[in-house]
Amino acid sequence: MNNELFTLRVNGIDYEVSDSWLGESLLDVLRDRIGLMGSKGACTQGECGSCSVMVDDVLVCSCLVMGASAIDQNIITIEGVAPVGTPSDVQQAFVDAGAVQCGFCTPGLVMAVHDLLKRRGRPTETEIREELAGNVCRCTGYGRIVDAVERVSVQRRGNSQEESS
Repeated sequence: MNNELFTLRVNGIDYEVSDSWLGESLLDVLRDRIGLMGSKGACTQGECGSCSVMVDDVLVCSCLVMGASAIDQNIITIEGVAPVGTPSDVQQAFVDAGAVQCGFCTPGLVMAVHDLLKRRGRPTETEIREELAGNVCRCTGYGRIVDAVERVSVQRRGNSQEESS
């Protein structure tokens, strides 16, 4: 195995990765080399969404991206969406809507919802379902997840209206 030293910027922190091979997936580097266990590896084929992270503001399945290819890019994982100990509005909405059961899919879904709401502040139910179609959840069904997204969308609209008043 040919180990190389490289640095990844994850959640605003530079991590030196010294024990990875250049073809190792970003998911494996995040979990096994850096110790960020939030992103989950289920299918390792980019089909389930449980490993979703943001790389330079683009939502990607980290199982399909080589870790070393993310050098000089800004990576945001589920651990970086809110300050430690404080849930993001999306995470809180998932809890409030009962959209979390086993939790395996939750990190990828939360990342996908943050991305969706950044691009579309007021998604319709159809848009929500289309955007989250790449994330597989076997426990909750998708009704509660859609409800969580709608809650955050309404809450953010209310906050932005209050700020503009």
